Amino acid sequence: MEEKQTEDTLFGVAPEIKEKIGDLYQKITKYRRDSTMGSGLDWANQPETYKIYQNPLFVIDLPHPDKEGGENLFKLIQKRRSIREYSPKTVSLKNLSQLLWATQGITENFQGYAFRAAPSAGALYPIETYLIVNNVESLDRGIYHYRIPAHQLEFIKSGDFRKEIAQAALEQKMAFCAASVFVWTALVERSKWKYRQRGYRYMYLDAGHIAGNLALAVESLGLACCNIGALFDDEINDLLAIDGEEETVIYLSTVGYPR
Repeated sequence: MEEKQTEDTLFGVAPEIKEKIGDLYQKITKYRRDSTMGSGLDWANQPETYKIYQNPLFVIDLPHPDKEGGENLFKLIQKRRSIREYSPKTVSLKNLSQLLWATQGITENFQGYAFRAAPSAGALYPIETYLIVNNVESLDRGIYHYRIPAHQLEFIKSGDFRKEIAQAALEQKMAFCAASVFVWTALVERSKWKYRQRGYRYMYLDAGHIAGNLALAVESLGLACCNIGALFDDEINDLLAIDGEEETVIYLSTVGYPR
């Protein structure tokens, strides 16, 4: 009984509110013509666009992405499937580079703006990409962070984390067997700075755009992926050494060669 009470009063939220919190959020964050959308933007306190680790173990220059190849888009859409079983075949660094660019790489610099492969509400780009690398050519096992402006990988944590990421993905074996697991986090102030509480809607939409690009890119390269929304948030936040509040995990995808 004590355990049940603790769960029901989590974060001080009454049980009857907890059961409807999603409904309430959707209602409260609606835009309405009869209400204001807030005051002007505080440009002096706009969050940084990019997360850069100051002291990574080392930094890896990724191969230049191929912007000319690939199958017909509509054939890729027809072929796309979520694949949960992977072969032990090693994924090349070139292919991993291609996937990172296709999801969040810079596609054009225009008048001071760096446009990316996937759209973002207000061009605020709150989503960060981490990789749990298990079987990628030339890369040690461990955790990496995608340094977007230079198209590089920052090696931030060495080790075999297959067991940890699989357990955190509700014991799903595919996260253990994949060559790499993409982990997407949100730096929430990047969106809240402009959109306030409604910004959470856009962060999840942004992650969906990115994951959609990944699904088509892996198909083009003969690889496979499966997106994962079922996860123990705090276990992954701890694995990445992020606080779960200012930056928090929101989505995963396994990547590898299909079995």
